[in-house]
Amino acid sequence: MSFIAGVWWWIAQPIALARPPIDASTRLDCVSYAPFRGLQNPLDPSLRVSAQQITEDLAQLARITNCVRTYSVDNGLDQVPALAAKAGLKVIHGVWLGSDRLKNRQQIDTTVALAKEYPGVISSIVVGNEVLLRGEMTATDLASYIRSVKSQVTGIPVTYADVWEFWLKHREIYEVVDFITIHILPYWEDFPIRARHAAAHVDSIRKRIAVAFPAKEILIGETGWPSAGRMREGALPSRTNQARVVSEVLALARAEKYRVNLIEAYDQPWKRQLEGTVGGYWGLFDSERRALKYPPGQSINNFPGWKSQMGAGLAYCTFVFLVALLTQRRKPWPPRWTAWAAVGLSATAGGILLGVAADKLLVESLGWGGWLRWGALFGAAIFTPVFASIALIAGRSLPTLVELIGPVHLRDRAPLSVILGLCLAVTAVIGLETALGFVFDPRYRDFPFAALTMAALPLSLLMLLNRRPKGPRPIAEAVFGGALVLSAAYIFINEGLANWQSIWTCAVYAIFGAMMWQVRAAQTQE
Repeated sequence: MSFIAGVWWWIAQPIALARPPIDASTRLDCVSYAPFRGLQNPLDPSLRVSAQQITEDLAQLARITNCVRTYSVDNGLDQVPALAAKAGLKVIHGVWLGSDRLKNRQQIDTTVALAKEYPGVISSIVVGNEVLLRGEMTATDLASYIRSVKSQVTGIPVTYADVWEFWLKHREIYEVVDFITIHILPYWEDFPIRARHAAAHVDSIRKRIAVAFPAKEILIGETGWPSAGRMREGALPSRTNQARVVSEVLALARAEKYRVNLIEAYDQPWKRQLEGTVGGYWGLFDSERRALKYPPGQSINNFPGWKSQMGAGLAYCTFVFLVALLTQRRKPWPPRWTAWAAVGLSATAGGILLGVAADKLLVESLGWGGWLRWGALFGAAIFTPVFASIALIAGRSLPTLVELIGPVHLRDRAPLSVILGLCLAVTAVIGLETALGFVFDPRYRDFPFAALTMAALPLSLLMLLNRRPKGPRPIAEAVFGGALVLSAAYIFINEGLANWQSIWTCAVYAIFGAMMWQVRAAQTQE
């Protein structure tokens, strides 16, 4: 029990920063602003966010920043300049460009009208956001759009925004803008940057662009760090890493006197449909409660509710042991010491990981499909250690999948067998589905290391210790086992040694797969 408490105390340690991410005494230069909440989605052309909702957001943002950056005039964002004027905010106004020329013209016409109506509010105009990166426009066409906007507005600087590499690839855009806006996102680099090196990376890229384009100001139009999501090599999304990166980037910017726009003001759940979990957690404020993630004066750690999570884990661990003890009392013989060791491992792992698995369930589940998949795995994670402890102490073997869903005469209908069979089926199916996902389409997938470990560890121990000595190898278990082991090897190589989430998950895949390969079916007489 003390080990579980010690682990939780360790992983919940707050970080110490030279300055807080949000400092009441120093306002942010600017933050990217999208007003969407809950199920609101800018991909819905019929959506128009109300003025009241935007007013509430801008009043809150005015307490921490002088400026907001927008990306479009659609979905009610054309209301931002008027409402920002009332809140005392400046606006870096965005024109969203794409492959549709009619929509491009509508964006520009609306922006020009707003610039003429609110010249003291719109501090600059960004004509196009990463349109070259997306490949939706040529540099020649983009330059033409920029010249068109510049010819229609006076006294307002005009720029274009893209990841820093595309400025170097398309130097002709430099000639037509008033200043350069670059995006530097260390997490999304082709070679991801660790959080502790992110600020230095941002500064080094800015200096590199300054050497290439010495005559114009450089605005870092997007930089930041996600607070949740999958790890990319050594780049780990977390609350503490987000706080660290934001704090250190802002400190460097103030020391070297350059402007930074943070991405972003509020978490945007809709982005998860395009970018996975990590896409929805770049905000300084959460999406639903609009609560600041890092209030000044409060400690910053990855598990703000860690005491409750630790308490739940201790209670769960105790419950697993109690179930095992009650099982032993019903048996006329004592179990082997290895059975108690397996119960101890399963209960301790469950006690440590229960809070982590619950946190990941809440953060990573999106839509009914996501809730069904991760909810099923979480359910298996909770039930498996409990019922596996009964089987371990009672000397029962893990039923095979054919005993669960095979021909009627082969099925084992004992309640314990049915429950363990369902846990095995859920763990195997979701385990293999996620493993194959990492093999064929890994970019936006989360590593289910916590819940998968809780479910797979006791199943693996049960397959190892209470394995039938003889019998045919079940085809289903052999297929699952072989596919999991092979997938684990590929994922390990593909994700690299720096990604501990990947290494952990691959170890679980490999161990669980190897144990499934060793399973033997009950011998039957036909």
